[in-house]
Amino acid sequence: MERSAGSSRRRRRSRPVLGGTIAVVAAAALTVTGLVSTAQAADVNNARNAGFESGLANWTCAGNSGAIVSSPVHGGTSALKATPAGQDNAKCSQAVKVKPNSTYTLSSWVQGGYAYLGVSGTGTTDVSTWSPGSTTWTKLSTSFKTGANTTSVTVYTHGWYGQAAYLADDFEVTGPDGGGGEEPGPVIPGAPAGLAAGATTTSSVALSWNAVSGASGYKVYRDGVQATTSTGTSATVTGLTADTAYQFSVSATNAAGESVKSAAVSARTAKNGTGPVTTVPKHAVTGYWQNFNNGAAVQKLSDVPADYDIIAVSFADATATQGAVTFNLDTAGLNGYTDAQFRSDIKAKQAAGKNVIISIGGELGTVRVDSDASATAFSNSVYALMQDYGFNGVDIDLENGLNATYMTKALRQLSAKAGSGLVITMAPQTIDMQSTSGEYFKTALNVKDILTVVNMQYYNSGSMLGCDGKVYSQGSVDFLTALACIQLEGGLDPSQVGIGVPASTRGAGSGYVSPSIVNAALDCLAKGTNCGSFKPSRTYPSLRGAMTWSTNWDATAGFAWSKAVGPHVRSLP
Repeated sequence: MERSAGSSRRRRRSRPVLGGTIAVVAAAALTVTGLVSTAQAADVNNARNAGFESGLANWTCAGNSGAIVSSPVHGGTSALKATPAGQDNAKCSQAVKVKPNSTYTLSSWVQGGYAYLGVSGTGTTDVSTWSPGSTTWTKLSTSFKTGANTTSVTVYTHGWYGQAAYLADDFEVTGPDGGGGEEPGPVIPGAPAGLAAGATTTSSVALSWNAVSGASGYKVYRDGVQATTSTGTSATVTGLTADTAYQFSVSATNAAGESVKSAAVSARTAKNGTGPVTTVPKHAVTGYWQNFNNGAAVQKLSDVPADYDIIAVSFADATATQGAVTFNLDTAGLNGYTDAQFRSDIKAKQAAGKNVIISIGGELGTVRVDSDASATAFSNSVYALMQDYGFNGVDIDLENGLNATYMTKALRQLSAKAGSGLVITMAPQTIDMQSTSGEYFKTALNVKDILTVVNMQYYNSGSMLGCDGKVYSQGSVDFLTALACIQLEGGLDPSQVGIGVPASTRGAGSGYVSPSIVNAALDCLAKGTNCGSFKPSRTYPSLRGAMTWSTNWDATAGFAWSKAVGPHVRSLP
C-alpha cells in the first residue's frame, strides 16, 4: 500500500543553498577541531513493496498460500490475503537489508483470522507478536536489534493452522538505511473519469465512476460540498429531497493528497410515492422452497406452512446472456407439479399475506454480475420473472462470488422498475459478513434503503470471529448472537438482520442447531435474555427474525422447526 498520510517516517528534504553553505563551513570547522563526526542519517522504511502495490514482488509465500486482493485494504489499492490449509500456516516473508548494531521497529496492519508478525536472523533475539483475529484493521508492532555482523533479516507474517484467512498490509521495518534506501512515496492521483448517475429514489442518487491508478479512496461532492466517501468506484448519496436536481462530482485521494474534482453530472431524485415499501411483517420467517428433489420431502407451494412469511423459490437458472436469469419449474422432479398449479399457488400465498420471491444462486449457482451490461441483464430478467409469475421480489444467494459495485447497480435498477413493495433478501455465508469491506456486506449497505433482510447462513461454516473479536464455533447460541452482532453494529438496521439455520440435521453438512437454540438467540438479541457467554451491549427489539434451509427439510422432520420458531418469531417485541 501507499504510505499513510500519518506516517512518522521522515523524508530527506533539500535545504536552501545559503543554509547549506553555512552548514558545510560549520561542519568543516568542527571536524577540524575533532568535535563532531558525520551526522546520522534519517530512519527509513527498509521493507520493499511494503503495501503489496506490486503484487507479491519481494515476498515469498509458502505453498502458494498468499494472494493479492483489492478489498479490503488498509491503504493504497492492494493487500495480502493468505489462507492456512492443513499443516501450512500461510507464511509470507521478505529478506530485508539492515545495518549491524542497529534498532528497528517492525509493524504491519492485519485483519481477519489469527495473524502473526515476526523477524528472524537478527543476530540477537528474534521477536514476534500476534493478533487472535479482528474484523477491522489492527496494527501489530514490535522492535528488534541487529547483531554486530547482521546485514539482512527475514521479516514474516503467518496465520494459524485450521483458522480463517488473514490479511496484511502496510509493512514497516523502520530504522537506519540498510542499503536499499526508502521507496518513493505516492503522488497525488488524477481526477476520476466516467462519473455517471444511476438509479434514484426520493431521497438518494447512486453514482459510479472509473477507477484511478494509485487512489486509495474517493470523495463525493454534492453541489460543491462533500457528501460522502468511498473506497470503491461507486457510492449512494442519501438524505436528498424528492423531485430535486443536484450536481455531483468526485475526487480521488491517497496519502499524497486529493485530486482535482471530476467533471460534474446532474441527477434528479424521484417524486414522492415512488419509493419501495415492504409488506413483510415486522418479525418474519423466511423459508427456501426447493424446485428440485434432493431427498427432502417434495412439496407444492401450497404445502408450505403458514408459519413462513417469505417463501424463496430456489432457484432461478442462468442463461447464455451473462447476468440474465430465467425460471424452469421442475415438473418431473416435483411429482407432476404443473406450471399452472405453481402460478395459482403463488397467488394463493400472496392472498394469505405471504411474499413469494425468486432466489438467485445457491451452492451450484453460476450467475455472474460484474459489468454494466450484466447488471442490466440481471435487473431486466428478474423484473420479467416478477411480471410473469407475480414474484414479490428477489433473494441474492450467490455463494460463488459477488461484485458489490455491479450488484448494487442491478438491484437499484430493479427497484426503479418494481417500485413500491419490492422485497430484497440476501443469504450470504458467514465469511461474507465478517467485515463491512466484504463484497456482500458492502452490497447490503449500498442498498440499505431498499433492503428487506439479510439472512446469513450460520452453517457449513466452522469457527468465526464475533463482534467482540473472539472466535466462536458453529452450533451454539454464542455463534448466532456474536456473529449477528457484527451486522447489527456494522450499519444494518436490526429489521434487516435475520438468523439463517438448517431445518434439520440433513439440511446442511454442519452447523445444525435445535429450534430452542434459535429461539434463545432471538431472545438474546431482541430482549437480552437466554444469552450464552456472549451478551450484546444492547438489545435489538426490531430484529427481523429467522430463516431456514429449507421448507422441504422442515417437512421431512415433521415441521419441527417452523412449529417452534414461527410462533416464537411472532412473539418478539
